[in-house]
Amino acid sequence: MPLRTYLIAVFCVLTSAFAANARVTRVEISSRKDVDQGRYELITGRVFFALDPRNAHNTVIVDLDRADRNAAGDVELSSDFSIVRPKAGGNEVLLFEAANRGASSFLIDSEPDDPFFFRRGYTMAAVGWQFDAVPSPTHLRLQAPLARGVRGRVRSDFVVQAKVDEYPVSHVIPGNVIGGIGYAVDDLAAPDATLSERETQSGARRIVPRQQWRFVNPTTLHLDGGFLPGRIYEVIYPSKDPAVVGTGLAAIRDFVSWCRHDPASPAQVKFAYGFGVSQSGRVMRHFVWQGFNADEEGRLVFDGILTHVAGAGRGNFNHRFAQPSRDVQPLAPAQYPIDVFPFTDLPQTDPVTGQRAGLLDRAAADHVVPKIFYTNTATEYWSRGASLTHTTPDGKADAELPPTSRIYFLPGVAHVAGYFPPTLGSAGERRGTLLRNPNQYWDVTDALFDAMDAWVRRGIEPPPSRIPRIADGTLVPRDKLPALDGVPFPQPYAPDRLDFGAGFAAGIVREPPVVNGSWPVLVPQVDGDGNELAGVRDPFLSVPVATYTGWNVRSDAGIRTSYTGAYIPWTKEKVLGRYGNRTTYLGLFAEAALRMMTERLLLPESLPELLESGVKRWDYTTR
Repeated sequence: MPLRTYLIAVFCVLTSAFAANARVTRVEISSRKDVDQGRYELITGRVFFALDPRNAHNTVIVDLDRADRNAAGDVELSSDFSIVRPKAGGNEVLLFEAANRGASSFLIDSEPDDPFFFRRGYTMAAVGWQFDAVPSPTHLRLQAPLARGVRGRVRSDFVVQAKVDEYPVSHVIPGNVIGGIGYAVDDLAAPDATLSERETQSGARRIVPRQQWRFVNPTTLHLDGGFLPGRIYEVIYPSKDPAVVGTGLAAIRDFVSWCRHDPASPAQVKFAYGFGVSQSGRVMRHFVWQGFNADEEGRLVFDGILTHVAGAGRGNFNHRFAQPSRDVQPLAPAQYPIDVFPFTDLPQTDPVTGQRAGLLDRAAADHVVPKIFYTNTATEYWSRGASLTHTTPDGKADAELPPTSRIYFLPGVAHVAGYFPPTLGSAGERRGTLLRNPNQYWDVTDALFDAMDAWVRRGIEPPPSRIPRIADGTLVPRDKLPALDGVPFPQPYAPDRLDFGAGFAAGIVREPPVVNGSWPVLVPQVDGDGNELAGVRDPFLSVPVATYTGWNVRSDAGIRTSYTGAYIPWTKEKVLGRYGNRTTYLGLFAEAALRMMTERLLLPESLPELLESGVKRWDYTTR
């Protein structure tokens, strides 16, 4: 055979094999620019995927078989992406961030706010996985396929901040340019559409007569007399052609696999770690649970995952008419398929239904269990059901943890930190009657990323889990907490047991769900100062000058605020009475910080700023 003919034949074999196996079909790069003083390059663009509905790793995607297919029988989709890569001297590890409602910290203007990952030489990337992310030049979005000809009912609940006559059916997060675009109303005159109102999540729904409200257009409804602040409104309406939402999880999977295995990828890495915060932390839990940590060829996707402040939840990430932006808040949203069994990594049995399952079941069957760190603040125990991640379903005993997972409780810290000196915060869902908790958690998570890296690449065991436990009395029912002077503890969030109907296992959700009681939740026990006893106690808790909580309360009936904690100040006399003087306090503070370093829970590079913060706390309290 002539050499030219042979090379052409080899080329055809190689390209046909690539087309059959490569699920990233093409990439369009829209921009390249230097960042981090020229040491890194930011690449942005759009990535195109093809999914085979017949592949065993794709059959879990709800309604994928109802989407349009190309000539090869595959379903096509595309996503925005960003890659930030070192121009030299990288560590061969991809840090993939599941963007929170489209927002990625890796779309930086010029210099990083947190240089930690840059100093370590990570390649950082994010891809649009959420179809309903609000359009924005700074958001990464998924162009998902549609389930053609499918009809169903969509539920949208909301609370207004001020009286208005009209409101969108989409998920609006007040004060933020994030949320979800929602689904359009199919029939503006639909006689079976309903609007209800109630005062609390558990309150009875009062149906608003149909003649008193109407759809102004496919995305907006009008109420005669206006929507009133403080009430939970809920509209249920018909829609059609839903997005195939689960393709967003496949986009994460296939993008990371492309970065790891395709020589044409700009990433060129050997390892991959997944990272998600809050909503995107729930994405990571859902991702592993539904088997996406194996790509279409069965290869491991993430070697390690750090899931941050996700509590016990997963999310609206793979069912018909799913709304990925929706979560659970003290008023609304509520009763979406987020905090549903199973909650723990290893299998347990639901004592009510008899169902037995664990989050790692599919990954274990596919032999792709990643190393996992779960980190939760005090807020997640009060407002996100975090105790369910390490107790039995009846809340009576501690659950066993697999050797591949660690859970770290970050006490005295809130889901979203406030500022120092502490303030009441801005108006809206986050404004409480108490000063906002200014403590932050990035010093600890930075140290844990180093521990994760050492675990995956060098086999060095990470610090043991640090969690409150039933066995030692550090995880208790709310009524076992000692009283705080003049500040009553609120009621913690207890996820409802929700029945979404017989089709839920296949991804079909009944709206609204039937509520059958709630799951038992426990909260961390506190010491005589009101500060939590268990977990990774940083110097602010080990050597306190105030009480720090993961909850705050609104003025209306003691309802918890969204995301924030509280700073309860001590008097100058109490502080001086405990420590005597500034020198003694700072010495104890430094000892606590050094102890964290020996436990691999604080990095030496974080020490100077932490000690400076200790000085500020003392000076502020004793001013």
